[in-house]
Amino acid sequence: MKKILLIRFSSIGDIVLVSPVIRALKTQLKCELHVLTKNKYRDLYVHNPYVDKVHVFEKKSIETIPALKTEHFDFIVDLQKNLRSSRVKRNLKLPSSSFPKLNVKKWLLVNLKVNRLENVHIVDRYFHAVEGLGVKKDNKGLDFFLPKEDFVNLKNYPPLKENAFVGLVIGGQHKTKMFPPEKTASVVSRLPWPVVLLGGPEDRENGETIRNLTENKQVMNACGELSLNESASLVRQAGIIITNDTGLMHIAAAFKKPIISIWGNTVPEFGMYPYEPGNEEKVVIAEVKGLKCRPCSKIGYEKCPKKHFKCMMDQDEDFIVKEALRLFPALDKK
Repeated sequence: MKKILLIRFSSIGDIVLVSPVIRALKTQLKCELHVLTKNKYRDLYVHNPYVDKVHVFEKKSIETIPALKTEHFDFIVDLQKNLRSSRVKRNLKLPSSSFPKLNVKKWLLVNLKVNRLENVHIVDRYFHAVEGLGVKKDNKGLDFFLPKEDFVNLKNYPPLKENAFVGLVIGGQHKTKMFPPEKTASVVSRLPWPVVLLGGPEDRENGETIRNLTENKQVMNACGELSLNESASLVRQAGIIITNDTGLMHIAAAFKKPIISIWGNTVPEFGMYPYEPGNEEKVVIAEVKGLKCRPCSKIGYEKCPKKHFKCMMDQDEDFIVKEALRLFPALDKK
């Protein structure tokens, strides 16, 4: 295969999760590798040295067809696998491959609470799409390439010191995947290190609520103040990351950070937990097991359908603090 088009439109976490496939394709096949994505996610690919060219669209993937036809690809690797990616493949009329999405098994778990899912991470399922090309996993984990101009100098953010602060990701795409502010503040109050709160502009208010509720006086609310890459720079420099199931969680895994991953209405069994092959002891899952209503969705909701939100309100704060105390020194011992 001389020239390959890989399709993955969105989102931040999913694009980070396809990085092992991108690396393996480029290094093992020595091919020219192009990527098709949404314009808003272009920067997640352009700094990747394994990607030769990025094709983007604003609203409809079909917009790119004329330009893609001029590239004369040999093969398409579809890691999106939806109607829009199918249209692209249909128009280009090229050999292609994809991966198992397991929608039926996920439906059974969400709706009937019958678990037929194997313990297979989404990254491993992505590799099914390239097995026929002779491409194999290299077990080197995820990639996230941070441009030098976005690296945050901690001297500008006192009292943070390199590897001596906690990165706490409070954002999330859905409210039912977000650790409540009052419980977050309770955890932060018991941490003996400075804490930086990470999220988007929409998380700024929650960040201020947490900062005002906590007894830890070394809390910096960076929500909405930093770009994605700048937030990633702080993730990279933190001693440990405590996070909801969101994009920065996967970026933390790419930097091989100790991670405490907090799960609400969704479950790790869907295969989207932090991916750190060979360093699994660095990853802790915090979840409320035994709830008959969980998982209630593959993705999430704006509010709990049962109105009790036990999947987050019953999270064991003592467990999260204890695991943070256990994991934090691991970076210094390495």
